[in-house]
Amino acid sequence: FVADPFGRVGGGRLYRTGDVVVWDVLGELVFVGRSDFQVKVRGQRVELGEIEAVVVGLVGVGQAAVSVVDGVAGRRLVGYVVAADAGVGVDVEWVRGEVSQRLPGYMVPEAWVVLAALPLTPSGKLDRAALPVPEVEVAVFRAPTTPVEELVAGVFAEVLGVERVGLDDDFFVLGGNSLVATRVAARLGAALNVVVPVRLLFEVSSVVGLAARVESGLDAVRVPLVARVRSGRVPLSLAQTRMWLLNRLDPGSAAYNIPLVVRLSGVVDVVALGLALGDVVVRHEVLRTVYPEFDGVGYQRVLEPADAVVDVDVVEVSADAVVSVVSEFVGVGFDVTERVPVRARLWRVVGVGVVGDECVLGVVVHHISADGVSVGVLARDVMAAYAARVAGRVPGWAPLAVQYADYSVWQREVLGDEADPESVVARQVGFWRERLAGVPDELGLPLDRSRPVVASGRGGVVRVRWDAVLVAGIAECARVFGVTPFMVVHAGLAVLLARLSGGSDIAIGTPVAGRGEAALDDVVGMFVNTLVLRTEVDLGVSFAGVLAGVREMDVAAFGHADVPFERLVEVLDPPRSRARHPLFQVMLAFQNVADTTFELPGLTVTGV
Repeated sequence: FVADPFGRVGGGRLYRTGDVVVWDVLGELVFVGRSDFQVKVRGQRVELGEIEAVVVGLVGVGQAAVSVVDGVAGRRLVGYVVAADAGVGVDVEWVRGEVSQRLPGYMVPEAWVVLAALPLTPSGKLDRAALPVPEVEVAVFRAPTTPVEELVAGVFAEVLGVERVGLDDDFFVLGGNSLVATRVAARLGAALNVVVPVRLLFEVSSVVGLAARVESGLDAVRVPLVARVRSGRVPLSLAQTRMWLLNRLDPGSAAYNIPLVVRLSGVVDVVALGLALGDVVVRHEVLRTVYPEFDGVGYQRVLEPADAVVDVDVVEVSADAVVSVVSEFVGVGFDVTERVPVRARLWRVVGVGVVGDECVLGVVVHHISADGVSVGVLARDVMAAYAARVAGRVPGWAPLAVQYADYSVWQREVLGDEADPESVVARQVGFWRERLAGVPDELGLPLDRSRPVVASGRGGVVRVRWDAVLVAGIAECARVFGVTPFMVVHAGLAVLLARLSGGSDIAIGTPVAGRGEAALDDVVGMFVNTLVLRTEVDLGVSFAGVLAGVREMDVAAFGHADVPFERLVEVLDPPRSRARHPLFQVMLAFQNVADTTFELPGLTVTGV
């Protein structure tokens, strides 16, 4: 039973049946199947009822069913159709083509069977167990044969969460995207001790093709990311340099605070919670690092655990004041040159209407020491440490292979000195200098108000829901043109902005995760950078032509993603204005970081 969405007085309830139905030509609902019959095929979760609804809606199809069959080629989808008119029959190739136009490739059945009628159970519902199994396998699974092929297939499976990957499997068909491609390239490079460029995955995305390219022509020796013996001042990473400069301009700003706020129902063991947060701060050096200045340049100074204690202050707050006090706590900035970039507080909620023990936990980390992925790592480690401390133990986790400071030193070594024209960083700066030369200072959009002299940082939110048909169309467009869904959306956004602005030179910003190395999966830190994606949009060219240009730019940009954005601003030196963002004013970001879950023993955890 669910809340009545039609707003009837009295808070009515409706029963969600889980049945999938379609309207027929007479305006009646016809049962198709169940919406909760979900299966997993080649790493993709599929609702069989969603496919069946599409098939049964085609002209000439009277009934339809889709099932999963296990065979030597692995799991595959099989479609079963019954003609609306037995005298006419069904053209399964036509059905296959129509379904391919409406659904992403991984949801299109590989084999089709025409039946006189669907088998039914005594209760009149579909008997899936009685559906016939096609005798001929339509796809032959080819297993990797060489060590490099096995390595590529294994990396695909690990990064994409797919159970089995064969020679003919394609990275993007399996669910890969631009950001995941960075991780794949880094893991292959680490295993083979060579540099694997990200663009290679866009040129050859099948296991067999990528393995062949990796085996031939890649001879640049890779610098391994390992723990370092540190001497002298540890430099900031390139991403940290950006955050440090912004913090120096306005140490009191909370614009780059990352909050984690949850409501805890139940008895909180405050001592165990304080010890757990201390355990996490000890585990991740970056959470006990300050960033002082020497000769105008910031550096990392890792404090000893005893000098970086994060106290969990306990404060009482009335139920009606929770939002305001939490907002105030989150809105206080950090001076990262003087104090560690993390703080915590626990509020005990009291007053009328509060039943039982209820608290709110707030943890705030500055962006110089964490990013979006780090929030999930922090939540996981706090949960593990709290569970151990409540049980009277210390956390039993293995030490991290590398710390963030090791990454910073490694990054500088890999990229080299910008003064050296042969260094990686110098070549990347040269790439951006050429690609962004003459980029317009401002995108001339028809705004509903004038820009303020100084940008306030305030904004509004407009939420638009994309239905399954649109999402499936984007996925299918990406498959047909050999690009990623991000590129399809990027191209569409560029065309829209060109039409709105009347211009053709469109610059859009996008964040990149920067966590390619496997050793960084469990590390808290700041790895994010911002790229400028510049597209020339000719409204007289087909969308396929625009998409081709977007693909070329995006692949090249992701392959030159190490130069910090602020350094690009320095190099290109556009006219500065406090009223607008330099180089671009529109950003496109896919929120594809997994949702953070937070569970603590003996407590019910919810959002605030």
